[in-house]
Amino acid sequence: MAASSVVVSSEGSPEPGDSGWLRGEPEGEQERLLRRGELLALGNHLKEALETYSAALRLGPPAGPRRLETLVDCLVLNYRLRQGLDWSRAREEGGGAAAGPLTCCGCRGFLGEPVTAPCGHSYCRRCLRRELRSRCRLCRDLLLPPDGDGPAAQLRTSVVLSQLAEKWFPAECERARTGNRLGELLSQGRFRESLSAASQALRADPSDLMLRVYRAESYAGLQEFKTAIDDLNFIISKMSDWPEIYFRKAKVLHDAGFVGDALQLFLQCLSLDEDFVPAKLEVEKTLYDLLSPENVRESLKESAWSSPHTRNKPFTLGSEMEESGCNLQLCPEQNLGVPEITVESFRGSLNRVQSVHALNSTENLAKGDGLKRVSSEPLLSSQEKGALLKRKLSLSEQDAIVCEDGRSKHKKPGETTKRDVPQHLIDVADFECSLCMRLFFEPVTTPCGHTFCKNCLERCLDHAPQCPLCKESLKEYLAIRKYSVTVLLEELVVKYLAAELSERRRIHDEETVELSDLTKNVPMFVCTMAYPTVPCPLHVFEPRYRLMIRRSMETGTKQFGMCISDPQNNFADYGCMLQIRNIHFLPDGRSVVDTVGGKRFRVLRRGMKDGYCTADIEYLEDIKVADKEELKKLRELHDVVYNQACGWFQSLRNKFRSQILQHFGPMPEREENIQATPNGPAWCWWLLAVLPVDPRYQISVLSMMSLKERLIKIQHILTYFSRDQSK
Repeated sequence: MAASSVVVSSEGSPEPGDSGWLRGEPEGEQERLLRRGELLALGNHLKEALETYSAALRLGPPAGPRRLETLVDCLVLNYRLRQGLDWSRAREEGGGAAAGPLTCCGCRGFLGEPVTAPCGHSYCRRCLRRELRSRCRLCRDLLLPPDGDGPAAQLRTSVVLSQLAEKWFPAECERARTGNRLGELLSQGRFRESLSAASQALRADPSDLMLRVYRAESYAGLQEFKTAIDDLNFIISKMSDWPEIYFRKAKVLHDAGFVGDALQLFLQCLSLDEDFVPAKLEVEKTLYDLLSPENVRESLKESAWSSPHTRNKPFTLGSEMEESGCNLQLCPEQNLGVPEITVESFRGSLNRVQSVHALNSTENLAKGDGLKRVSSEPLLSSQEKGALLKRKLSLSEQDAIVCEDGRSKHKKPGETTKRDVPQHLIDVADFECSLCMRLFFEPVTTPCGHTFCKNCLERCLDHAPQCPLCKESLKEYLAIRKYSVTVLLEELVVKYLAAELSERRRIHDEETVELSDLTKNVPMFVCTMAYPTVPCPLHVFEPRYRLMIRRSMETGTKQFGMCISDPQNNFADYGCMLQIRNIHFLPDGRSVVDTVGGKRFRVLRRGMKDGYCTADIEYLEDIKVADKEELKKLRELHDVVYNQACGWFQSLRNKFRSQILQHFGPMPEREENIQATPNGPAWCWWLLAVLPVDPRYQISVLSMMSLKERLIKIQHILTYFSRDQSK
């Protein structure tokens, strides 16, 4: 059903001669084919998509980058369907139980040089520096902003996590530093030195899988591919759900010329982590090379992968697609008008390439001094057979047994003992916020690497957009307003300081309950007059009111009191509650708050909290008229004053009238039941807000609990303004 909603049928598709297409122009025809190929790939019609993309590439290279990305996603989807996998399972595997308390979310090794991403998950710097993934392996959030220059330049080492690692596991930290030195040697192309250093380190600690990764890359850099594959196979036998290892092995196989096997390993990597960007790029490049007849013709003379070793085993797309069963439910009834020469004739081109390469393969293998390689099967371990696509292998069962025997010669060390923290090293002082000097509650790590309680950091940013400790600018961090809790640090507190956290949470809950009371210590915004049902937009820029608004949102009340200032008592004796409807935050921390008036109140007692005013209050309600005669007279008075108000408003100049409508909205309609609400008819408050009256007079009307007296007051004001207008 999902596919039928995406795939374009022949009846609904425009013909090449229609006005919507560029007929006879290669660019227009190619763009049409590329778009159709994308639609077919989105609909999971892999075979037709391959034919369409191949037809498009026959017209030349595509105009824009990443045009095969949708086809890659389709291949990965089919790969996972054939293996009976689903994304949720892959994510569970990626975030499974780690070997200890300080474990990287990416490689699941020790968290050396811990870096906390904006999403709150922590990675070792190696995983982020090498830019192996664009999204978090656990939550799929972007690890860095799209315009970031690079992980190493953007995010600093987490100070608290780094100190804990050095205190709890000094030997592991030293090994991590050794790995960093090996990484630097590899980046400089000093493969011999890195190989020697990695081998020496492995002799001291054979169970360190990361050292094997560095050694495998050193072997690959020296083109000793077989030995590199041995190391990578050993790692896969220990961690079969680590996407990076499949990517590393695929790179080695690709460099060694096993493009078909490499492509499948790239797909295996993407099946474990669909956001593994380097693997996607490699698959796109391989597909482009395979689907482009121009490159196929070039490969008759020279390898399409610019490697002298490719000729030993080229990758045949047609047979691979058929034998692997990737063309699941390919809907042959679709008539796309695409030339039928693509897959079949292209397969023949690749097979001709294979035949030409096969002529010299025996001689080259005999001479191969620099390239130590064997047939493809020993390079694929048995653990991968169940995870890779079923395909025809060129080796016999005996060869597979040799592979098993060969790998069994590896000395497998015992499983790495689970890291645990010695009890005498656990100190609550290591988990204290440097601002409130209490146990971390909802710890947040800034881009500069410092960690604070979420509330503490927000209060500091109310005053200045910089780190409270190192004073580094946090303007961008403040503009994004993504204060994600540092998951690992919170887990450590829960695990090792449960009693202290329980007490800390109790204090926090008590403070929240106190702030949620809307009769005692109610926050007061001292600014302007507010009225029931009348909108009151606010521009909040003072730090104390930023805090007040944030607390109103966090407690869930979304309310605070509004009063005008009073020279003797700080603020007036009467005011109106405001209900927050929406908040728009500005990049510098200021906000525009959309509020509307609620209940009226009288101040009983004044106070102060964290810089802003508070008050104990009691709410005001109109005294209802029960006598029928009195109610009838009240309704008559109400109608008279309402008509008088409408006449006054219509007599205003168009300029003033439009300004009032823009700010306060239209005047509320006449209400049938004038005593339905505790505050009386809404139009009275709207009119009081727009009338140019002294605030003290407005307060006197706001404080009245008699609708009749309020109507009389308003009538007096309207009569005065009507006389003034007539003059």
